[in-house]
Amino acid sequence: MKVSSSEVVGRFAPSPSGPLHFGSIVAAVGSCLSARHGGGRWLLRIEDVDAPRTVAGAADGILRTLERFGFEWDGPVVWQSARTQAYRDAFERLRADGRVFGCACTRKEMADSALARDGTRRYPGTCRGGLPPGREARAWRLRVEPGVVAFDDEVQGHLEEDLAADVGDFVLLRADGLFAYQLAVVVDDADAGVTEVVRGADLLDSTARQILLQGLLGYPTPAYAHLPVACNGAGEKLSKQTLARAVDGAEPGRVLVDALDFLGQAPPAGLAESGLAAVWAWARENWSMARVPRRRSVPASRYG
Repeated sequence: MKVSSSEVVGRFAPSPSGPLHFGSIVAAVGSCLSARHGGGRWLLRIEDVDAPRTVAGAADGILRTLERFGFEWDGPVVWQSARTQAYRDAFERLRADGRVFGCACTRKEMADSALARDGTRRYPGTCRGGLPPGREARAWRLRVEPGVVAFDDEVQGHLEEDLAADVGDFVLLRADGLFAYQLAVVVDDADAGVTEVVRGADLLDSTARQILLQGLLGYPTPAYAHLPVACNGAGEKLSKQTLARAVDGAEPGRVLVDALDFLGQAPPAGLAESGLAAVWAWARENWSMARVPRRRSVPASRYG
């Protein structure tokens, strides 16, 4: 898909592992308004590349909720499960360039490895120089060379990460035969012509890995803005694991106004009662990324 160099293209990419919660709506609102305020396009992608985590019926529920809340996206919905060949092509390009190697390590064998910033285990490089005798590759990893990846996030500011020191060689093709999230997202964004990625700060630790892959594959790097993560009263990120309440049965105007307030937009009193169309009209006209705070919390009583 070709886009003009000046066209803003954003996207929202939920995983169908359960219904949308308040944190999901915050990400959807922020990404949609950022693209629309700039006169751009907003795309929708269902990130079902991780098949074992996909819940039957969740994707349809997500689409129904977005429609009920008044979200409108451009073009057809993209499903990662239908794009395996695109990921395979990118993987083979990296392998041809000598940037991919087979790894025989199991999770148990890596249990004593140091923790990376995102809580995963830092790969110690066991198979980097070749597979141990008698072992076969279970997964395939990207060979990460020393060097700092730096980027300027529109909300979080200037950030840097030395992936070799912090993460090590990370997985591109998993032991179960599925392509890893990091590779799939990079290929999807490039193929769709995405120019800005607006998402929750819980994905901030993935950004340096994705920027590295973009460079190796010759893709442009989009602008990034990582929104504050909605947490419950215990300080835990709202998620399926922390039993965040689904918003599919909530009043759309009220939830949207709460999301706007969470994102620092200061919606006027009574806006939620003005109707869904009025909420969207005000939001598109008044959106400002500069007002988005780096961190916020959300009352557990309503959405936790």
